[in-house]
Amino acid sequence: MISATSAFRIYKSPLTSRYTGAAMQELFGDQRKFTTWRILWYKMAFCQHRLGVSRVTMPQVEELERHVNITDEEIRAAMALEKTLKHDVVAHSQTYGVACPLAAPIIHLACTSMFVCDNTDLIIMRDGLDLLITKLVRCIDRMAKQAEKWAHLPTLGWTHLQPAQPTTVGKRIAIWMQDLVMDLEDLVSVRDGMKFLGAKGATGTQDSYLKLFGGDDEKVLQLDRMITNKCGFTYTMSAVCGQTYTRKVDAKILSVLGGIGSSIHKMMQDLRLLQHMKEIEEPFDESQVGSSAMAYKRNPMRSERACGLARHSIMLPLEALMTHATQMFERTLDDSAPRRIYIPEAFLAADATLTIVQNVFERLVVYPKMIQRNLAEELPFMATEDIIDAVVKVGKNRAECHERLRVIAQESGRQVKEEGKDNPFIELIKADPYFEDVTEVVGQALKGANFIGRAPAQTRTFLNNEIRPVLNRYRDQLEGSSELRV
Repeated sequence: MISATSAFRIYKSPLTSRYTGAAMQELFGDQRKFTTWRILWYKMAFCQHRLGVSRVTMPQVEELERHVNITDEEIRAAMALEKTLKHDVVAHSQTYGVACPLAAPIIHLACTSMFVCDNTDLIIMRDGLDLLITKLVRCIDRMAKQAEKWAHLPTLGWTHLQPAQPTTVGKRIAIWMQDLVMDLEDLVSVRDGMKFLGAKGATGTQDSYLKLFGGDDEKVLQLDRMITNKCGFTYTMSAVCGQTYTRKVDAKILSVLGGIGSSIHKMMQDLRLLQHMKEIEEPFDESQVGSSAMAYKRNPMRSERACGLARHSIMLPLEALMTHATQMFERTLDDSAPRRIYIPEAFLAADATLTIVQNVFERLVVYPKMIQRNLAEELPFMATEDIIDAVVKVGKNRAECHERLRVIAQESGRQVKEEGKDNPFIELIKADPYFEDVTEVVGQALKGANFIGRAPAQTRTFLNNEIRPVLNRYRDQLEGSSELRV
């Protein structure tokens, strides 16, 4: 039987109970939301007073300012009132009025619900983007250290999930970082380009504000600009909008967060495959349990969790796009319920996945000997092009050399697959008198560093030219914990 008094009987989102830290949770919490509503009501009254609305007095404005921080008791009172009114904004404006009896008559003056709801959403998403920018640059910083450390370590490359020409561990990490740098550019761009809804009225025509100012068009524009600037925004949707800001904004922001999810899924899936090959592992704590049944296992739970949460991030933009597509005329209310869900979840999921990435790369485990062993299994085949070039240089026929190598490669593959032998490809070449003139080239075939091309130089150039400037720009934000809650 489920206890009626149990504190654990009600569902809680895993995004808040398991995966994310306090900062992002508090940002989307009720106290932050409803306090921001009050701040907007206070700032609206302040601007109206400054612009000459006689019924809004300075004592009223000061009273509103004194009570902008909503208490838990006031939130509970507003929730109780909402059950009767079925309108959250009205319930909270009346609760604010109880705390501010002098100012109660002018709270929400000339406003519509979206003045507080939409502008609050924009403020919170802007601040959420700031948090994610910080977390993303921390990930890039930790990855840069690993890329630099392993820039010269040859490792087997893979194309089509088949063994291919070697690269280096550092170069592979740099490729992952390149995606995150693009995500950072998108985050900064969408954050800096955000426009405030401001004061637009019931259908976006600003009719109520025009009447408030006795038909003074310039005063309406001044109010819009003033409230926008006081809320920390540079731009306002000054030309046209409906009652709400276009839901295209949500879709655009969530698409950027989905892009972060895509980047993280790709790199963490690669890490899972590398852990399968015993080349690179995510951290494994001293008391960590890998499997309830198989005590020896070191399952990549961090990378798997990151992939799972990233998939959620990737899917959420579709819902935001559907909301935008189905808005009718100046607005409909069917956007309210899903936006309460997918906007916080998009930010929380991005926050959680970035925490995992930082945690993994701060304590990444690399096994050079295992990487060398796996590379050695395939490396002989990589040398065929060099061997052909050497044979041609001593005057032999390229086509004939190619055919001999093809036959030897097939025999080598047969011995590996059917007899379980180590790759005998080089030894078979050495045993063939045809190749006696190029024994020095054949002998170099097991040195991975001979086949990595400019990978180390590319990695250094990328770190110096693209990563260092980013890290310098955000150098005051690079410190911060990445401990997982579970």
